[in-house]
Amino acid sequence: MHIGLIGGIGVAATVVYYQRLTAAVEKLGGTLALTISHGDIQTLIRNNLADERQAQAEIFAAQVEMLKGAGADCAAISSIGGHFCFDELAAISPLPLVSAVAPLDDFFVRQGIGTVGLLGTRVVMRTRFYGQLARTRAVALDDEIDTIGQTYQDVAVAGVCTPAQRALFLDAGARLVRDEGADAVVLAGTDLNLAFDGATPGYRVVDALDVHVDLLARLATGRASL
Repeated sequence: MHIGLIGGIGVAATVVYYQRLTAAVEKLGGTLALTISHGDIQTLIRNNLADERQAQAEIFAAQVEMLKGAGADCAAISSIGGHFCFDELAAISPLPLVSAVAPLDDFFVRQGIGTVGLLGTRVVMRTRFYGQLARTRAVALDDEIDTIGQTYQDVAVAGVCTPAQRALFLDAGARLVRDEGADAVVLAGTDLNLAFDGATPGYRVVDALDVHVDLLARLATGRASL
């Protein structure tokens, strides 16, 4: 299956999707057919903060149309934050969409994870992953959502994570486990790999990107179907 990826939101997130997807497909012994359409992160940020779901969905739909023209069989958004308009996009998308959020509930249940602590955009944390976790309890550091969300936004735009920003995320994760009862901390923002890759935080970390990539790799190699 030819995978279409809405990328550029941000660039670092797209790069890590590309790296991990190619590695996952190679591990499965397959060949990857992939086309990436570059999006604009500043437009996404404005629409996300203003809850302009339909406006962003229409922008994404135009990108999906380009991906379809390039031969893609399905499309995915390389941004958890970009999923705030997933339902609106699904209603007008010219291709089937592969959600990064939908597979997570089943994954957590299979892993025996009952409570997850969220790090990501303001909207992801406030809405507890868009309210889409039916069998998993989600928690966040409610008093610090704006600080964590702004820091995440800064990292996503810059494509780099400073030592101070990394320390903020690692400490927030520790407090989600210690104070909020999280069994694992979920990187519910694609660019958080910039903070956590290579780190040893002392608590369980689940990168939502990896769950999405696993599904995309199985679709790409015919081991899963839409």
